Amino acid sequence: MILLLILIPVWIIMSFLVAGQGEKRELGYFKSLVISLLFTPIFGILIVLSSNKLPDDQISKIDRHLVFLKGLVALSILLVPVLIFLFLKGFGSNTYDIPIFFENGVDNPFQECPVADTTQHYIPEFTFTNQEGDKVGRSDMEGKLTIVDFFFTSCPSICPKMSAEMERVNDMFRDEDKVQIMSISIDPTYDTPEILREYAEEHKAVAGKWDFLTGGVQETYDLAKCGFIIPTVDGMGVPDDFVHSDKFMLIDELGRIRGYYSGTTREEVDLLMLETKVLLHASEGE
Repeated sequence: MILLLILIPVWIIMSFLVAGQGEKRELGYFKSLVISLLFTPIFGILIVLSSNKLPDDQISKIDRHLVFLKGLVALSILLVPVLIFLFLKGFGSNTYDIPIFFENGVDNPFQECPVADTTQHYIPEFTFTNQEGDKVGRSDMEGKLTIVDFFFTSCPSICPKMSAEMERVNDMFRDEDKVQIMSISIDPTYDTPEILREYAEEHKAVAGKWDFLTGGVQETYDLAKCGFIIPTVDGMGVPDDFVHSDKFMLIDELGRIRGYYSGTTREEVDLLMLETKVLLHASEGE
């Protein structure tokens, strides 16, 4: 009887604890319900079995209560998962929050950027030229999710890896009209539209979907440092002297930065693709 009294509350508490994980985005309502459904019959079976192991001299005293208790246990097994699910549905949350960067403006300790206020930071206006000689810029980002990186075609270090990872991103969203990619050259003197066209062909990039962009030198570096808030150093034509970030940046349809991801790390690029999908479905649901 003591074992019976211990098992009932443990069984119920365990079901709620497991199901409570549904508030976390890694598990979700469905998985938590499945887990609780697996646990409740196990505890129910243990309860019923334990009731049959009472001493012989006590069986006659509690026969009536035992029948009632077994029925109550069976009913509880059926009802508890349902109640758990209703609890989660009413009070839990199953969200995936993606941050909005620089909601209170951007620090400018070295005064490299124009003085800005302390409101939400947006990508500033710019107009560059893509691999087909067409003008592409900030206006083309409106209403779309844009994945951006900075690179240069003669880069001897991280760029080949970054471009290979960006190919995966391009393949993932090839048929999604609301997602586009912009790769901006930090060596615009060398990276002419003709050079960029060859590079784009190597990476199976189609202009308008994945644009390789070149612009003025000063405008490019200002955009990197003050627009996308990443470190960039002009190598003055020497490939080994150029310095640029390995980050892929996710920009939402309003021009806000929503994420930075290492373009040389497969796991972070996977996270970029996941969070792009989350934002994409969120915008479709509005």
